[in-house]
This record gives sequence, structure tokens and C-alpha cells, in this order.
Amino acid sequence: MAERRVTVGWSEGLHARPASIFVRAATAAGIPVTIAKSGGNPVNAASMLAVLGLGAEGGEEIVLSSDSEGADAALDRLAKLVEEGLEELPETV
Repeated sequence: MAERRVTVGWSEGLHARPASIFVRAATAAGIPVTIAKSGGNPVNAASMLAVLGLGAEGGEEIVLSSDSEGADAALDRLAKLVEEGLEELPETV
């Protein structure tokens, strides 16, 4: 299973707009991805309600994971998005 531990770069955390950006990016990845707070239970990264339910704050560590083919590239892109607090998914890493 591929996994990335990243710090949430959005100052407001994964709430409202940043959560929406992240969920769209996770959906666009085309593979199942989970997200969890460090030490917490993983949830579907493509679910807005699940991501909001995490309550991940800016500066907190989260864990992204997937066991699908192509997971490393997808997780690298999602990790960059979260860590840098970007407004959209980067085309390349």
C-alpha cells in the first residue's frame, strides 16, 4: 500500500473551499484514495462529508493512502496539493 504523510498547508485546514478542492482532486485521481488524521481511521478522500468530518486543521499531519495501480503518482500529486495549500491540482509533480 502506498502512503504519504503530509502537513495540511491551508491555514483554515480541510474545511469549506480547501476540502472542496481536495475532494475534486481525489476524485480526479481515478483511483480509490483514503485520508486520515495521523493515528485516526481512514475515510474516502472523494467524499466531501467524510473529509469535512475529519476536522483536519492547518498544520496537522494527515495520511493519504491507496493500494491501486498508479497510486504513487496520484498520492504525490495529492500530497503536493495539500502540503502547499494550492488552489488546484498540479498537472505535474
